[in-house]
Amino acid sequence: MSIVLQFNQFPCKTFAVVPQNQQSPLKFCLPSQNSYLSRAHLKNTVKRSNNWAQISTGGARRGFPVRAVDDDEWGTEKREPAVAVADPPQEPTEIDKLKRTLVDSFYGTDRGLRASSETRAEIVELITQLEVKNPTPAPTEALSLLNGKWILAYTSFAGLFPLLSRGTLPLVKVEEISQTIDSEKFTVENSVQFSGPLATTSISTNAKFEVRSPKRVQIKFVEGIIGTPQLTDSIELPENVEVLGQKIDLTPFKGLITSLQDTASSVAKTISSQPPLKFSFSNTNAESWLLTTYLDDDLRISRGDGGSVFVLIKEGSSLLTT
Repeated sequence: MSIVLQFNQFPCKTFAVVPQNQQSPLKFCLPSQNSYLSRAHLKNTVKRSNNWAQISTGGARRGFPVRAVDDDEWGTEKREPAVAVADPPQEPTEIDKLKRTLVDSFYGTDRGLRASSETRAEIVELITQLEVKNPTPAPTEALSLLNGKWILAYTSFAGLFPLLSRGTLPLVKVEEISQTIDSEKFTVENSVQFSGPLATTSISTNAKFEVRSPKRVQIKFVEGIIGTPQLTDSIELPENVEVLGQKIDLTPFKGLITSLQDTASSVAKTISSQPPLKFSFSNTNAESWLLTTYLDDDLRISRGDGGSVFVLIKEGSSLLTT
């Protein structure tokens, strides 16, 4: 450092000495033409710089290049490019755990139809805990969250149980019950999809809703729609079916399947081209209300007339697949 300081009083050009295997250069000055430093003094200066570099590199004498640098270049350090580090996975929150436990408790209940009294009590307790932690206290003021298609996962509404029961329609299965909300048009579509050995179809209702409170909406049904049956080319019958507590063996009927398949295939094209059947609700009492007590990006809990509860999951949510 003493070598650099003693030249500060002379006009000079800054030079940097870069020894081999060293990243930081050694700085010294060469006097300008107007300086009265002698060549011998300059030679001794360079020699002392070499000796200093020799000591700093372990005593081995090595050659190194010399280049002129500007003063503003001195002191810059070589920096390695920044490497992006992935954020660690987030731990599930208490609400996430409650939601997962609630959805797991639906297993084997067939949307609540076959839930035991113990399971119902457990589900009610989990629903109550989630309602207390509701992240959206005013759901009707967050219509963007309400918007979209919601799949029914559980209900205590007894009015749906005859529909879910296969005793009413032995060969027909309810594939999906959903509710689609359009928050811009203030419309609600309730839909039930059925599948049977010969065809698949759907029954839906269209309704308008009005906001009555931060949590409550009033629903007025406008029309019902019976979808055009989509006949299947291949007919599959179960081994047996239960009707009024009695099992009926369907094995003898399987011999008729081959001939029925040909008929179904030809009829399918004709029926599938027909428009769906629509009917209006003329009854002025075709109204209902819905109270949303929990709402987030993928789960909704609502309560209807008579205290019935509905748990719905947003279409595309991981809660439907895991």
